[in-house]
Amino acid sequence: MSSLKITKKHHRHLNNPFPSAPKSLPFVQGTLFSESLTLATHQTFPIGKDFRLTWQSRNGGFLSVSHRLQPDKSLWSTIPGQAFVSGALAKTEIQESRGSFVIKDREVRLVCDHQTIEDIRVIDHLDSFLHATDPDFPSGCVGFDQNDVKKTEFPVLMITGRIFSMKKKRPQDSSLSKKMTLGKDCTYARYWVFFGQKSSHQVGFQVRLGKPNFNLSQAISPAGLRRRQVLRLKLCQLRKKKLGWWWSFRRPRNYVAVSSAEDEIVGVKPPESTEFNRICLTYSSEKSEKFYGFGEQFSHMNFKGRRVPIFVQEQGIGRGDQPITFAANLVSHRAGGDWSTTYAPSPFYMTSKMRSLYLEGYNYSIFDLTRHDGVQIQMHNNSIEGSLVHGNSPTELLEHFTGTIGRPPELPEWIISGAVIGMQGGTDMVRHVWDELRAYDVPISAFWLQDWVGHRETFIGSQLWWNWEVDSTRYWGWRQLIKDLDAQHIRVMTYCNPCLAPAEENPNRRKNMFEEAKRLGILVRDKTGEPYMVPNTAFDVGMLDLTHPDTESWFKQILQDMVDDGIRGWMADFGEGLPVDAKLYSGEDPIVAHNRYPELWAKINRQFVDEWKSNHGEAEDPEDTLVFFMRAGFRESPKWGMLFWEGDQMVSWQVNDGIKSTVVGLLSSGLSGYAFNHSDIGGYCAVSLPLIRYHRSEELLLRWMELNAFTTIFRTHEGNKPSCNSQFYSNHKTFSHFARFAKVYSAWKFYRIQLIKEAAQKGLPVCRHLFLHYPEDDNVHKFTYQQFLVGTEILVVPVLDKGKNNVKAYFPVGESCPWQHIWTGKLYTNQGYEAWVESPIGQPAVFVKAGSLVGETFLKNLKDLNIL
Repeated sequence: MSSLKITKKHHRHLNNPFPSAPKSLPFVQGTLFSESLTLATHQTFPIGKDFRLTWQSRNGGFLSVSHRLQPDKSLWSTIPGQAFVSGALAKTEIQESRGSFVIKDREVRLVCDHQTIEDIRVIDHLDSFLHATDPDFPSGCVGFDQNDVKKTEFPVLMITGRIFSMKKKRPQDSSLSKKMTLGKDCTYARYWVFFGQKSSHQVGFQVRLGKPNFNLSQAISPAGLRRRQVLRLKLCQLRKKKLGWWWSFRRPRNYVAVSSAEDEIVGVKPPESTEFNRICLTYSSEKSEKFYGFGEQFSHMNFKGRRVPIFVQEQGIGRGDQPITFAANLVSHRAGGDWSTTYAPSPFYMTSKMRSLYLEGYNYSIFDLTRHDGVQIQMHNNSIEGSLVHGNSPTELLEHFTGTIGRPPELPEWIISGAVIGMQGGTDMVRHVWDELRAYDVPISAFWLQDWVGHRETFIGSQLWWNWEVDSTRYWGWRQLIKDLDAQHIRVMTYCNPCLAPAEENPNRRKNMFEEAKRLGILVRDKTGEPYMVPNTAFDVGMLDLTHPDTESWFKQILQDMVDDGIRGWMADFGEGLPVDAKLYSGEDPIVAHNRYPELWAKINRQFVDEWKSNHGEAEDPEDTLVFFMRAGFRESPKWGMLFWEGDQMVSWQVNDGIKSTVVGLLSSGLSGYAFNHSDIGGYCAVSLPLIRYHRSEELLLRWMELNAFTTIFRTHEGNKPSCNSQFYSNHKTFSHFARFAKVYSAWKFYRIQLIKEAAQKGLPVCRHLFLHYPEDDNVHKFTYQQFLVGTEILVVPVLDKGKNNVKAYFPVGESCPWQHIWTGKLYTNQGYEAWVESPIGQPAVFVKAGSLVGETFLKNLKDLNIL
């Protein structure tokens, strides 16, 4: 990425508590011109054997892609008369602060917003393809090498033409004017668009821009350019002074200024880079179309009307909920985040009109859905590649998408059999709590002991020594503790991440893994060649260079040592914080590698699990399988990750970063291929400031237990400030409630096993937004956190507001079976019907399909466990 400025904000202790949205390129709009001599008014071209592209010249001309069996259903179409490929050259600024990133467009130097279509060519076989490109076709174009082409089903379609920025007023006729000479009247560049069938339900597309033809003979001198810029600035200030407040009111906000077409090119000196670093793909949408997906999103389900950035980072503390976002932003630059910040974005969506698209690669991109009639993907690159997905239902679209990117393996039965007890404190504390859990007859899958490496207090709260070995003082008799728990079929899980903290001050260390990794040269480096010390929460750490060939074996040995002690699972934390100015062994662009890093992190962990299983064999115990769970991810993380959790929510009832946001994250990630996901019971982040206090209340904890009893994993977390929070072991009431809902969770284990198998085979999530099965019901599109499905047979309407004892349940259109309330047995038979349902603590609103095998079995199990 050229013309780049990176600003570090790690150590700014007083910041703007209300930061504005980053300035970015506005929705680029231009005119489409067609070559009337080569393109007929209406033509249809084949794409492979199952798809076709249609060109129509009416209304200025447009393209449409469809499946041969449904020719009237458009998978993708351009906006009539408008350019669908455009390019820009802009300066970029990235602000970075402790895992949070803001990417801005600082100055747009060139926009080629108009487009010609000069030829649409059908390429029937490989040899024709290899010779079809003209001499100007750029070498090294991603996705167009011979090996990739061999995988494509012919015929392939190639569209060629030019994008340009006109100096003169554009002609009224959308056909190419013989009087308009590209090069004299404008600056232009060649482009190439390819469509090729990848499978019976996917069409791949690839777009590449050539270099713009700056007319150097007409460029003004640098001094002249500076004088012109000063004059423009003075005129702008004069205009602003005359218009007063009206200037501020009418000026578009959060968009970087773009020069007009008349001023754009001929008299401007070419920028330092002569290649585009922005490419835009624009196409049509319907006003009523709803957009779902984009990875794990915490604030919204439908993104129509929004600009969605795709960049891995910390989700933020508060994400717009007040007053915590104000406080977080004040003390740490943009630490509060906003509605768009997430650990696990994905450049994928599906819509209510059964259209779906995903991008390849890892470059930063923005999906601009702000226009009612169009979509624009803006990518920081000079090429873009992706696929259109064909399907007749949301489940088909998701199945086809995950069939390409990959699906998780089946989880072992041990981790879904009971509660995962997340706690800290050392051997004595674990044994004490274990005794109490047995007294309350709590079904337990595992103890997750994140402080196995040792504990230290920081201003954040209770934190860990990031030196991945057991603290034998805190956890004396470590192997015996694991052995005793295993004798009762309870596993032990631990914690690790791809970072290492200097361990000189750790009194209980045996190794100093930071120094070892530094000596081996497997840490990410800074511009001086030294290990990059990354500020992270309350201390600085070194980060493993996952592109280095020696990193994989070195870290796998750490995992092997854990497993040799008897560990059977771990949290693989972080992965979202690779610095954008780091130096990697691979030499790749760190900004692009940033989005790839969490996939590499997942891959190393997954490979170890698979290798261990292969070496260990299943003869001894088929259930003796390893599991890891993680929070950071990107498009293909579902392929490598086994299990996900939603990160560090606030211990609050709030919408953007509290209990409600965990439901949105659960459902949005499920629509993006993350089949197995869950949150910390009770949330994680507590705050104790003089005027701002976020402590986990008992009521919040109890309601969170009820919610998570219907997710893939039922796992507790003490939070960053355990002493400030209500815990499951706080008193008899919390212990009893925890035992009750651990049993509720166990009661539908039989169905959970079915759903896990289905997820591994089809990519469908355990927890589902109603859109997935009732897309024709317009009412389901309004739901975010209010209710969700477990598979197809259980409907959950959780209580997510303080002091509430009833909820409004909606029973969707299209379901023939009545819904039966599990606590009272009441049947709800009307479709498209809302009803208020009593939901006292201990009896959340949960419904099953009346008479179904799953419903009857679940109710029977609840009775056998003395819950009903």
